[in-house]
Amino acid sequence: MTMSATSRTPKQRVTFVGVGAIGLPMAKQILRHGHEVVAVDPGAAQRERAEAVGLRAGATPESAAEADVVICMVATPDQLRTVAIGSDGVLSRMRAGSIFVVMSTVGPQAVTDLVNVAPEGVRILDAPVTGGVARARTGDLLVFAAGPDATIETARPVLEALGSIVECGPDAGQGQAYKAVNQLLCSVHIVAAAEALALAERLGLDPERVLPAVAGGAGGSWMLSDRGPRMLQGLDAEVTSAIEIFVKDASLVTQIADDIGFEAPLIAAARAKYLDARDAGLGKHDDSQVIATYRQQHRDPYRLPHEGSE
Repeated sequence: MTMSATSRTPKQRVTFVGVGAIGLPMAKQILRHGHEVVAVDPGAAQRERAEAVGLRAGATPESAAEADVVICMVATPDQLRTVAIGSDGVLSRMRAGSIFVVMSTVGPQAVTDLVNVAPEGVRILDAPVTGGVARARTGDLLVFAAGPDATIETARPVLEALGSIVECGPDAGQGQAYKAVNQLLCSVHIVAAAEALALAERLGLDPERVLPAVAGGAGGSWMLSDRGPRMLQGLDAEVTSAIEIFVKDASLVTQIADDIGFEAPLIAAARAKYLDARDAGLGKHDDSQVIATYRQQHRDPYRLPHEGSE
């Protein structure tokens, strides 16, 4: 008799902190692979959505005391510190031998700081992900995992539930460094896609025809194919990653480059466009709506929400 993938995989107890737009489908994938999962989020709406897909949910991380793996999927370095070492910090609850996995994009320093304060026996794994909500829903993320081989191997059954693992090195912070390179490309490619489609509109072309024509050519990119359709939908497009997330990520990459004295004009230019979009009141809109800054600039009929108001 052939065993199923889930029956061959050792079941682990997982506490998943942060079940927002990308965290929820990630937690759901881990549950689907046969692990025990408790979703932790301070937001009542997020907990309700987690329970609706079969997850146990709580507002505080009591389950971390019994967890084999605690995953943190929050937005910022400050949120990571609050979750890990704040007054209700997860690290102090965890038992020796368990693993705290940082899957957020927070930069190398934020993760290495945790290594220095983790209780004895609690292991830190640096494992940010890329692929967005679309790939989180299908379990096809890339996981940039950095840490000792033994730690990665222990966490592997959980990480492989989310997608493919790219082993980045033995030291915490190296996964975040890989992710910084990735986010430079993502940030720039989204803005480049927005600029190209806005140019097509300005030239009087039908963007619905231009998009598939260029997406399949040498100038195509994954971001153009993924974000392009939502750019054409306008401000009502589904939010899979907000403008404010790319304000954070582009700023983080810019700071990392500055800290090592690396000149990076493209990420600086992309960051400026995300800041323009945020300052126009679009911070909570899908990141594809950075295209609205071009439409406003050229006075196209796609007006920003505040344009023309009192």
